[in-house]
Amino acid sequence: MLKKLVLSVFVFSLLFSASINAEEVKLKFANYFPPMHMNSVVMGKYCEELNKKLAGKVELTQYTGGTLLTAPKMAAGVASGIADIGLSNCSYSRGRFPVMEITELPLGFPSSWIATHISNEFYNKYKPKEWDPYQVLMFSTSPPNVVQTQNKKVTNLQALKGLRIRSQGRLADIVKSLGATPTPIEIVDLYESLKRNVVDGSYIPLETLKGFKLGEVQKYVTGAINIGSVYGFYVVMNKNKWESLPPDVQKVMSDFSKEFIGRWAVEWNRIDIEGAEYFKKLGGQILSIPASESAKWVKATQPVINDYKKDLITKGYKSSEVDEWIKYIKTRINYWKAQEKKRKIPTAYKY
Repeated sequence: MLKKLVLSVFVFSLLFSASINAEEVKLKFANYFPPMHMNSVVMGKYCEELNKKLAGKVELTQYTGGTLLTAPKMAAGVASGIADIGLSNCSYSRGRFPVMEITELPLGFPSSWIATHISNEFYNKYKPKEWDPYQVLMFSTSPPNVVQTQNKKVTNLQALKGLRIRSQGRLADIVKSLGATPTPIEIVDLYESLKRNVVDGSYIPLETLKGFKLGEVQKYVTGAINIGSVYGFYVVMNKNKWESLPPDVQKVMSDFSKEFIGRWAVEWNRIDIEGAEYFKKLGGQILSIPASESAKWVKATQPVINDYKKDLITKGYKSSEVDEWIKYIKTRINYWKAQEKKRKIPTAYKY
């Protein structure tokens, strides 16, 4: 009888211990954005709501401001397990996600809301193998990039010649095609780089004018939506950590991430509008270019698309595949433009 009692207590202890351990799965979410930036606030809500949905089975903790992993180290850091989940964009690790770098091309993305939906559709349709080492949770994009300058008004291509413009990844190719000199600088260092005249400006969305206070050190903005390119963001999870989670937890995380995409996209549009308003209040000028000049920008950046195609062919993809991707994206831009208008989603640009 005593042996049975001891055995029962032992078994109960094992079961209780297993139960406790199952409730103590803790996931580290690395994010390089400053704590008060929209992407940190929104991902904080993502973690908070997901923790509630998982009823204590898993606890996500966000590490903002690059405290766990900086933007350039995010992809490798999540793959190696330094962080369980990471948020960054493809431009910081050029060549690692070559297919998804397609969003960085001058394809005419008019807003983040539109480009975000397309980037998720694109991944779900083509499933690029470059993401196989990770569990993809969701994609997003920045708003369209614009030319921001400190002291020089840019209303034509000639004005860009000789300017040092901060840009990353394939966005740097666009800047070069427009006649400027691309200069890669991590976003958290850009403000000081502008103050010290390391660069003359940046090729980056309106939202950064407020989100990273760039409106304080730049005077002019020139947009060309016809060549609208965006930074492609990802939220991915370490594959081994993902596979260690119970199926019910995986389902909750997958379903909630899909649901969250639309909310994130709306926030991107919102802060782009706020960036423009903040900039104008500081006395900044948002310049426009005529249709004839815009057509020159489109022509000037066409080689960037051609070079992307050549690069992907060297990586084993067929020319027809790349053509199909570009055609698909352009078709979906038209579809999501109509949806953005139909759903009355506020956007920074009129088109």
